[in-house]
Amino acid sequence: MKVAVVTGSAGGIGSATVAAFEGAGFTVHGVDRGDAFPVLDTLDALVCAHGISGRRFGDGPVDSCTDEGWDTVLDANLKSVFLYAKHAIPALRANGGGAIVTVSSALGLVGGDDDFATHAYAASKAGVIGLTRAMAVTYAREGIRCNVVAPGLIATPMSERAQSDPAIIARLPELQPLTGGFGSADDVAQAFLYLATAPFVTGAVLSVDGGWTAR
Repeated sequence: MKVAVVTGSAGGIGSATVAAFEGAGFTVHGVDRGDAFPVLDTLDALVCAHGISGRRFGDGPVDSCTDEGWDTVLDANLKSVFLYAKHAIPALRANGGGAIVTVSSALGLVGGDDDFATHAYAASKAGVIGLTRAMAVTYAREGIRCNVVAPGLIATPMSERAQSDPAIIARLPELQPLTGGFGSADDVAQAFLYLATAPFVTGAVLSVDGGWTAR
């Protein structure tokens, strides 16, 4: 039986990811805030489905983003991915290969306007893309595939601010024209599952954003 570790497993996207991988026959070890990384002899997939929005910590445009906001968001969204991958790679090696799938954001690919001006968040999510693609190159010879999912606005507890903002809701047909609405956590979970099991895909950034970044 294949084994996966899913971080952020208690969150909206993380819990949907656990369910998707279990449905596909994986034994899933969930890791959430405060949990130690499981000790595993071998591993088939690490899925980094965690992350935070930093507004409450002081994130915002560069001129108003606080040092605390910057450090908190970069630690939670980027440094943590480095640390989880560092733990996972020896077990993936022992398995003869496997997959690391990380979560970025549409805001890691395009600049956010006034409604999405959280620059520490954008920097952290762009950094996840750079880190993951660099790992893809380094570990390809060992059969370790490293890919990124970049969601748009997804209906989860983390996006409650956007879900309750009439101005953002009114913009959804423009931002995500495919449906004109929020995506679901399962949309992202299924993208994770695909990238974790696609044998000839590495270094890819898969946008799951209803068309936001296609413009």
